[in-house]
Amino acid sequence: MNTTNKDTSSALEALSDELNLNDHAIAMILAAGHGKRIKSETPKMIHKIWGVPTVLRVANAARDGLSTKNQIIIVGIKAEEVAEACGKTSHRVYAYQAEQRGTGHAVRIGLDPIKEKNYQGTIYIFPGDVGLLNRDVVSSFHKAFVANPCDMMVLTSIFKGPADENYYGRIIRVPATDVEGQLSGEDEGKVIEIIEHKDILSKKDGEPYITQYNGRRYAFTRQQLLETREFNTGLFAFRSQTLMHHIYHLREDNVQGELYVTDLIAIFNQNGLSVRAFATTDENAVLGFNVKSVLKQMEDIARHDAYEKLKDIITILDKEDFYIAEEVIEQIIRKDAEHGPLDIVIGPGVHVGPNVHLDRGVDIGSRAYLDGNVILGEGVKIQQDVHISTYAHQTLKIGDHTEIFYGNIIKGDLMIGINCSIESGVNMTGSDDNPVRIGNNVLIKGTSYVFGCVIEDDVWIERSVLKNQYIEKTVRKDGTVQPIRWIMPPPEGLDSIRPAVSEDYQNPEKK
Repeated sequence: MNTTNKDTSSALEALSDELNLNDHAIAMILAAGHGKRIKSETPKMIHKIWGVPTVLRVANAARDGLSTKNQIIIVGIKAEEVAEACGKTSHRVYAYQAEQRGTGHAVRIGLDPIKEKNYQGTIYIFPGDVGLLNRDVVSSFHKAFVANPCDMMVLTSIFKGPADENYYGRIIRVPATDVEGQLSGEDEGKVIEIIEHKDILSKKDGEPYITQYNGRRYAFTRQQLLETREFNTGLFAFRSQTLMHHIYHLREDNVQGELYVTDLIAIFNQNGLSVRAFATTDENAVLGFNVKSVLKQMEDIARHDAYEKLKDIITILDKEDFYIAEEVIEQIIRKDAEHGPLDIVIGPGVHVGPNVHLDRGVDIGSRAYLDGNVILGEGVKIQQDVHISTYAHQTLKIGDHTEIFYGNIIKGDLMIGINCSIESGVNMTGSDDNPVRIGNNVLIKGTSYVFGCVIEDDVWIERSVLKNQYIEKTVRKDGTVQPIRWIMPPPEGLDSIRPAVSEDYQNPEKK
């Protein structure tokens, strides 16, 4: 192994944990490919769907649907990037596939951590690009495998589009009769094998494809294979010991010259092992992507699903242009069930990140961006093009009935009280050492900058630059509060400034 591979393996080991070999299942997620057709320097598996890297979405669905934290994630090209996108968590292991030689080879690599440990549970295999996969589909597949004992089960679905757009591997089942015209009997409908789309295209028109099942020969035309609607989703379930024994029987005798997991179906059948298929009706949940257009389609599906969940709970002004993280969607649904009407309004182009908390009556204007640990109180109004954000360890809280005006930037460790108005042209930042704390009924307006300040209640600030200052409420003799205006810090760097002369404009790059 070269130095780079050693460094990668060390990094992956640091992100890995121990598997629980007493658990009933292990999810193996194939995430080693870069995806040349996606035409991006970003690894295919960490392209995001609805704000979450696709491989992490698959990992979460596998965890929830199988009710186990056991996971082996196989990474390859830009392995560290992919592993870091998923992160370290209990009972998750990363395996490194230095050379991509197909799904069968990836599974061999993935089995290395348990090969010598006599694991007796079930191995579930997931492709890392089915980013719309959900807990319900995985759970149904798991229940089907438990209820229908077999050595291998493949999750299938039915392709509903035009046949010439179906690039998936086809599920080949036993037809009604064999090549001799004899009835197939009880074998009819059983899974013979999976044929990859590229392998079908390589076959010649007019020459039947002959295959065998249970000692009998069956024939298919090239067109029959192409028009087969049932496709392989890439999700499989195996008895662990059976898989570990037969994975080394795979051969590279296909158009790609790779090892295919799908070839195990024929191998299992040849060895008298039982293979079953379970079909999901949720075609979107098993959609995988190789190109940008399909990735965009998956994002649109995720947006549609989000809108369907929220459309009768809150007001979303443009169902085609918004982002609300799944965690916030769940929060909104819970709050609606617990507290009744929410009267939340989301404008076009709004981005609401996963740790944002929305209370009743919140109104967020178009193109506003909220990300980080942001807590909005009741009746808070965020106008258009506002940017509110924090780092992961910071919290930003805005009190009830406060309004943040057009285009403002507010970020960091910061608290704003109730009934405040932060008018347009204001920039506020709270750092770890110097947070911002703003009291109630405060007005800040004009082109103002507030960094690391404490501001008491009822203060009015206009066109000022305040850094690490304490601004107290001062009541004048007439009972009004002293406003703060035109406060500017002393200038710095005056020794670097002089009036420009004509020569300065000729060749400024030489100065």
